[in-house]
Amino acid sequence: MTDLAPRTAHADAPDDAALREIEQRVLWLATAIVDHANRVRPNPSGLKVGGHQASSASMVTIMTALWLEQLTAEDRVSVKPHASPVLHALEFLLGQLDASWLTTLRGFGGLQSYPSRLKDPVPADYSTGSVGIGATAPIWGALARRYVNTQFGAGGTGRQWSLVGDAELDEGAVWEAVLDPMVAEFGEVNWVVDLNRQSLDRVVPTMGATRLQGMFTAAGWQVLTVKYGRLLEELFARPGGPELRDRVDGMSNAEYQRLLRRPAADVRRELPGEGPGAGAVAALVADVPDDDLVAAVRNLGGHDLAALRQAFAQIDDSRPTVVIAYTLKGYGLATEGHPQNHSALLTEAQLAELAARVGVDPAEPWAGFPPGSAPAGLLADAAARLARTPVDDAGTPDVPADLGRTPSGTATTQAALGRTLLDLNRAAPEVGRRVVTVSPDVSSSTNLGGWVNKVGVWSHEDRRDWFADDAETILHWREQPSGQHVELGIAETNLVGAIGELGATWSRWGQPLLPIGVLYDPFVERALEPWSFTIYAGGQSLLVGTPSGVTLAPEGGAHQSITTPSIGLEQPGCLSYEPAFALDAEWCLLAALGQMGRPGGQSAYVRLSTRPVDQALAAVPADPAARERRRRQVVAGAYPLRRVPRPAVTLAAMGALVPEALAAAERLDGLGFPADVVVVTSPGLLFRAVQARRGLDDASPWVLDSVFPADRATPLVTVLDGHPHTLAFLAGVRGAPAAHLGVTRFGQSGDLDSVYRYHGLDVGSLVGAALDLVD
Repeated sequence: MTDLAPRTAHADAPDDAALREIEQRVLWLATAIVDHANRVRPNPSGLKVGGHQASSASMVTIMTALWLEQLTAEDRVSVKPHASPVLHALEFLLGQLDASWLTTLRGFGGLQSYPSRLKDPVPADYSTGSVGIGATAPIWGALARRYVNTQFGAGGTGRQWSLVGDAELDEGAVWEAVLDPMVAEFGEVNWVVDLNRQSLDRVVPTMGATRLQGMFTAAGWQVLTVKYGRLLEELFARPGGPELRDRVDGMSNAEYQRLLRRPAADVRRELPGEGPGAGAVAALVADVPDDDLVAAVRNLGGHDLAALRQAFAQIDDSRPTVVIAYTLKGYGLATEGHPQNHSALLTEAQLAELAARVGVDPAEPWAGFPPGSAPAGLLADAAARLARTPVDDAGTPDVPADLGRTPSGTATTQAALGRTLLDLNRAAPEVGRRVVTVSPDVSSSTNLGGWVNKVGVWSHEDRRDWFADDAETILHWREQPSGQHVELGIAETNLVGAIGELGATWSRWGQPLLPIGVLYDPFVERALEPWSFTIYAGGQSLLVGTPSGVTLAPEGGAHQSITTPSIGLEQPGCLSYEPAFALDAEWCLLAALGQMGRPGGQSAYVRLSTRPVDQALAAVPADPAARERRRRQVVAGAYPLRRVPRPAVTLAAMGALVPEALAAAERLDGLGFPADVVVVTSPGLLFRAVQARRGLDDASPWVLDSVFPADRATPLVTVLDGHPHTLAFLAGVRGAPAAHLGVTRFGQSGDLDSVYRYHGLDVGSLVGAALDLVD
């Protein structure tokens, strides 16, 4: 750990006066943007608009110093969500954002509440707003850049910056990322922590900086602490200075924050405290003018250009770095340091006072600097330095729709994942080389072993495989820059963060990747929120959950997923599939990959099973045209597997429960109630088709007429290894009476037949449900 607080006074750099003018203008603009959204723009509904003037103010000096002096065109920055007005103020001053946008914060079609890659007029480097996820995104951005460099030589250079509020460090996702063993090697990762010691509701009661320093250091990060600014350092150098330093260091956060709200006379009286050094401190501050004393108390390193400049100069690019910058929430505003300033707005009088102090006419709030002025010159130089060259899009090669193989014998859909990847690599090597798999330590247990043996494990440098000569070693762990499998520690949040950034390389560097993240299906819900945010941010990835459901009978309830099948119904920007047979799985995986790595693409979730199923049950048509028709139906959401001349009932089954549906159909035939069987592969696509039929979606509804034609409308029984609501909407396709079977309670360990009976998924339960509808 390195303490960067300067021990002696430092003269301002030649341009610091102009830089301070820019900093103050950024403070004004960020504050005025929020004020306009809340007080000036019409708000007929009366609902709170919101915005964060104080949280923005604490970041103004840091962001001004970064954008004006430190960043290059190849750097990428994740901005603290509540500091988005500061980002937009800088974009405006640098000529990237027209002034007309400054009046649109949180308005429909305007500047987003938090920085957005897809929805803001100037695309943010990283979308933020989901606490902890935006902070860690640049770590996975560094991984993606390195991967593209080693595979295609196109990732360039540049640092990856995260601007993080100290309260955001309470998020577990932050430490899952910081502690991943791979991350300690990412020297381009730099975090700046806005240590303002306040959260949404309060002043944080304990001094957490020392603990944070130790945690980052233990994870292998360089820690640079910027605590005090020049004015305080000058006082520390005088007689009584060491006692003053000890006094300020020893204050609780609350006592210090309260001191900021007191007039100079109270500061002079209370600053010495009651400890053994009180007399020396009192003597030191006795002759300090009121204005200087008030300014010195709030002169923290995060608002001192020289201290920040020195910190940034000492960054070690061989390991990740965190700069812990002490700041004041609301710095420079009338709400500075108040414990309830998080969403507070300046009054009109306070805003007018700020305008006067920074030299702005409130009647012209969005005015820039005069051409030829020193600030205008600095901004022009920074804008030229930060201008990015448009990337050339290498384009994604077309993914084959069918690899031509027809599985036979007994197989699982989970095993089909590894087989499909290997076959794809042979059939379409240009597509195969863009596939990258990512796993949180479950590669072998999810049938990726053959793929990993074939393509190797990715590492930014060659590493020796010490078990290469061990005849009993089945999974060969060859780590090399050409590898196409990334192995992370056991943290699902890291997995989806990584595939999200790997899935954005087509837009960052013009090199599309097809990232596939594999994890146990019960833990998909743990990963869902951060994965959803990567989709919102434009990352296109394939998430595979396997094994799944109560079909994983011996594992018991803790490993039996229930609600994951409905993800495809509810997650925007995401296809979902749950195939029943190995060939269905291949077709679904290929269709999902074909939607990735391109403008307008989307992510996908595929739920697989370890249940061995006789592949003859799939009855794959031998005729090429009929096979293609089956494939089109599979990837559109459903297909008819069993048709009878005059059906009395239809059984619609998904995934591992299709064998039960077929067996139940045979029994119903024997009872005089012929049954059709429909295999559902994607509830989400079928629901979109239903919505499209009502004019509520732009999807094509053809699959509904193909699978549930009007002339075969019968009572309907749906069944899946998951919550029954997932398929309940199918009753509305033809308005038929329906029963819906599935899993609605925690599972039990046991053999498959016993577990299916327990949940009412067995053949007898299907037959009984059908008879209740047709008798």
